[in-house]
Amino acid sequence: MNLHQFRFVQEAVRRNLNLTEAAKALHTSQPGVSKAIIELEEELGIEIFARHGKRLKRVTEPGRHVLKCIELIMGEVGNLKRIGEQYSAQDNGTLSIATTHTQARYVLPEKVAALRNTFPKVNISLHQGSPDQVARMLIDEVAEIGIATESLVDYDELVTLPCYEWQHMLVLPFDHPLAKKEFIKLEDVAKEPLITYHPSFTGRTKIDLAFAAKKLEPRIALEAIDSDVIKTYVRLGMGVGIAAEMAVQDVIDDNAKNPAGTNGLVVRPAGHLFGKNIARVAFKRSAYLRNFVYTFTELLSPKLTRDLVTRAMSSHVKDEEV
Repeated sequence: MNLHQFRFVQEAVRRNLNLTEAAKALHTSQPGVSKAIIELEEELGIEIFARHGKRLKRVTEPGRHVLKCIELIMGEVGNLKRIGEQYSAQDNGTLSIATTHTQARYVLPEKVAALRNTFPKVNISLHQGSPDQVARMLIDEVAEIGIATESLVDYDELVTLPCYEWQHMLVLPFDHPLAKKEFIKLEDVAKEPLITYHPSFTGRTKIDLAFAAKKLEPRIALEAIDSDVIKTYVRLGMGVGIAAEMAVQDVIDDNAKNPAGTNGLVVRPAGHLFGKNIARVAFKRSAYLRNFVYTFTELLSPKLTRDLVTRAMSSHVKDEEV
């Protein structure tokens, strides 16, 4: 048995048992992938996949155990490569970050720039996706570090730590009636057409739960994954926006200079309506982290020291310890 066979089995599962797609991803031929998997099955004396003709239909029971072992082996192979890079390249290499659009656009730019100043030979590869896609990229070792608000804690394969706390903000045209209210209630918001995030992004779950807890039916006029899109449609008068506070810092700064809002918008805190959110940083469990990964993590939050992250990777660290 060899690493090529392990990689072919792993990729076949990732591509939903489509050997043609697996072969494309591995830059090889479909018959070559099929042959390598059959040879591994013959050597092990079991079927990893149940078949219908030549097509793979499902992973067998023993196949599931084989896949777990392959995952561990390939994870350690990745660690060996990173150890080699760490000590031979002297802080050269690529840091792959998986994150959501909001984090990439509003939170990470200064952190990435600071890392590049410290490690000018390190390249940054930024992968954007939904929180579930961020988790999957970490598990599949497409990325070394992930940052998102939702979903990361749902995966046992990941080690996650709280990074920072944030709240939602109401985004309003400067002359909107709610902008003049001293205290805004959830019932007030429920009466308005709302422009906010797609259900899988940027704390939308907490928004939905807050309305459900009070048995209110929100009027969602538009859903988006981009906070700038939300602000644009609020300016057009389509409704009241609900956006992450880090995404409306430009409006906050503008309001501080001019309460009327030179950009046509004002914002109001909505933490009392929807609760607080915690952005989390995540790593694949048992992964080997290079020096610049620890440095970047501490740039995200001074509390996420190398010692804390090292302890979290080898044992459980509670949120309150951070």
